[in-house]
Amino acid sequence: MNKTILITASILGITGIVLGAFGAHGLKQLISVEAQQTFETGVRYQMYHAILLLFVGNTVLIRYKNKKKIYYLTLLGVLLFSGSIYALATNALTTFDFKLIGIITPIGGLLLILSWILLFINFLKMKV
Repeated sequence: MNKTILITASILGITGIVLGAFGAHGLKQLISVEAQQTFETGVRYQMYHAILLLFVGNTVLIRYKNKKKIYYLTLLGVLLFSGSIYALATNALTTFDFKLIGIITPIGGLLLILSWILLFINFLKMKV
């Protein structure tokens, strides 16, 4: 499981950097400044959670069962939260109205919050 978590963290980090560069350079002339800032929010949260997964995959302080839950909550949360933000920020470039799927963003955010809560509970239950 640790290898899967670390590989996923690496992929999120790589795609976060690529998307960040694309947002800063490739989208600059195509979308509004507000949309660029929204896009950057998606990148920032993706990178935060790539770093979280690097920690989760490398530590022995989290029980296996919790690692698995944190991994899936974080991965799904990033896909829904950041993914929907990317879609909403670039909405003007497509014929599909991504505003119709805007409810996905807070669901993704909730999953990310739940992953951090689970991490917190794991640490509270630790035997020192």
